Amino acid sequence: MLPQFSYVRPETLKDTVKHLSAGGAAIHAGGTDLLGCLRDGIMDVDKVVSLSALHDLRGVKETADGGLIIGALTTITEVSENPMILKKYPCLAQGASEVASPQLRNQGTLGGNLCQKPRCWYYRGEFNCLRKGGDICYALGGEHQFHAIFGHDRICIITHPSDTAPPLAALAAKVRTMGPDGKRTLPVETFHVLPRKNPQVETVLKPGEVITYIELPRPAGNMRSSYRKVRARRSWDFALAGAAIALEMDGDRVIDGRVVLSGAAPVPWRAQSVENAIRGKTLDDATIKRAAQAVAEGADPLPENTYKLDLFKGVIEEELNAVR
Repeated sequence: MLPQFSYVRPETLKDTVKHLSAGGAAIHAGGTDLLGCLRDGIMDVDKVVSLSALHDLRGVKETADGGLIIGALTTITEVSENPMILKKYPCLAQGASEVASPQLRNQGTLGGNLCQKPRCWYYRGEFNCLRKGGDICYALGGEHQFHAIFGHDRICIITHPSDTAPPLAALAAKVRTMGPDGKRTLPVETFHVLPRKNPQVETVLKPGEVITYIELPRPAGNMRSSYRKVRARRSWDFALAGAAIALEMDGDRVIDGRVVLSGAAPVPWRAQSVENAIRGKTLDDATIKRAAQAVAEGADPLPENTYKLDLFKGVIEEELNAVR
């Protein structure tokens, strides 16, 4: 059952920030995650602030330098089908197309997808876990077959559920925000928070702050990108293992690039060991094999999720073969 709360629909960004800054407020964009969180009782909310009247935060526009600006309220379906995104940033279109089900993609927004709450069954269940203000991560000693193998420091082993955040991080995208202290622009790569910094928040958003736009830089003319997601069910499921790859190529040689994993860590996980294995190298069979092995560097799997190591090795090998 949903808790009682007031509902407001401000018509300006300034009023939106004002309502959010009052405390006890939650943002309602597409609502595909918020309503589930309210039903599960994992958020204390006195007021729901709808963004639906902020029409300027919708749509995809090309910038003067050849990049793109995507409004935070642009739906996941629009991102997956936009011709400019499909042409310039295929890994983002692919990631968006892998989100949940068609119905949820039609309703959910890009900004909301970046700000999702964890899907850990202890967090969503009736457990006062560390992320909800308790003293323990129950998944560490419980069922953790779908949980993190990187970046958890044995503090909180959630995996970040977004399929758009890894491609955006791989593409060096930035997030624009508006809050009580004004505007900020920050890399998607630093937008999410590791448990060792604060196990009770997912993003660096401050109270009253809201995402307004996502910036994508102009891609290099020789950029190749892709996103691969492995999941237990073909539809409406979260990544067991995935990878967003964006490579700047010179023929078959990798000049530079980024590889960001999904289903791997409490944040979209930058696989720098893979990047180092391919940077400056010809993307041949031997290089791809070395890169696939390198993805496991620094991993800290638990007894029930060691299988993810082989999954990630396979994903990296297949995707590097696909983009070369």
